[in-house]
Amino acid sequence: MEGTGGNREKKRVRRRSPERALQRDPERTRAAILEAATKEFAENGMGGARVDAIAERAGTNKRMLYHYFGDKEQLYLRVLEEAYVGIRTAERELHIGDQTPQEGIGELALFTWRYFLKHPEFLSLLGTENLHRARWLRQSVRLKELHSHLIGELSDVLERGKKTGVFIANADPLNVYLTIASLGYFYLSNQYTLSTIFGRDLIEPGNLDAWERHIVHVTLASIAA
Repeated sequence: MEGTGGNREKKRVRRRSPERALQRDPERTRAAILEAATKEFAENGMGGARVDAIAERAGTNKRMLYHYFGDKEQLYLRVLEEAYVGIRTAERELHIGDQTPQEGIGELALFTWRYFLKHPEFLSLLGTENLHRARWLRQSVRLKELHSHLIGELSDVLERGKKTGVFIANADPLNVYLTIASLGYFYLSNQYTLSTIFGRDLIEPGNLDAWERHIVHVTLASIAA
């Protein structure tokens, strides 16, 4: 009997040890909570996400979650911010201004499409936030600062293209980005309904490749002089 009780105690210690390890490492704890929250919000939206489920996914408890992020709404805003930081940071590494105007726009189109493919949670979060009319997004000064770099660099690329005669004079940087983003977002966010209605598996590799080429072609054609 003593041996059985000792084994149970060892199991309890083992179950508690990951949580204790997180408590001793604040950065690791915050990262685990953010990762878990991203999955929970992406799967269930703001209304359906549960703090208990986030804490369980992160291997911690609600007390730690509230300690680092305040409450569910603040955590959701942080998840949104980190999602945008991810894509904006990756965009900075493209250096589209170092390429020819056509190559720069094409590279941005390819990058955006491929990023959407690799990060379906980002699209889910966008859908959730649009349902709430950007209620939380409007609270973030951080995100407005992130977006300014993208539009600025895109404007420079378009201006170079206008001066060399390859782009139309009224090519607008926001419209160009909206063209790229909408072509990718609509395709992926509606993949199940569209595949069912038209009887074609849109996520089949060949169809994905064809749509990738279509995005680049349409974007460049829309601003070609």
